[in-house]
Amino acid sequence: MPSTIFGLPVHILIIHATVVLVPLAALLLLVVAFWPRLRRALGPLPVLAALGALILVPITSHSGEQLRARLPDNPLIARHAELGDGLLPWVAGLFVAALLLLWNDGWRPTAWASPGRVTGGARSAHSAARTTTWVTALALALVLATAVGSVVQVVRIGHSGAQAAWSGVGTTSAG
Repeated sequence: MPSTIFGLPVHILIIHATVVLVPLAALLLLVVAFWPRLRRALGPLPVLAALGALILVPITSHSGEQLRARLPDNPLIARHAELGDGLLPWVAGLFVAALLLLWNDGWRPTAWASPGRVTGGARSAHSAARTTTWVTALALALVLATAVGSVVQVVRIGHSGAQAAWSGVGTTSAG
């Protein structure tokens, strides 16, 4: 991966996609988690958003490491990098929660043509309902935890990055 594009560090460019897509995937998952009709209508779109975020996070971290190697040692940059390394588990959890919701709804590629739930045939209705309720509760809890955690982590990372980039900017020394 190149370290610059048109003279700008790749990290500075790619973080914008990550900062938009991670909270967008989290918000989308929160909405579909608590609105089943919309969840069935959107099918795999929340999973694709979470997958996109999951792909972007390591790319963003790698480009950040490339930028960090070109800069002098700075504790603010070190803190920013440390926080950045903590985002991947949150986004991975978001992706797992999205998959769990999709699987629990029995979504299949043909579901957009007929959005009704696919049933297991041989299972009793009571057993299927109990399993679905348990999995749904787990998925909702996982979505809530990972959505909040990932957005909070993005904000913390962004704040530390802004501190690292802008510390000392605009100050004048009194002489």
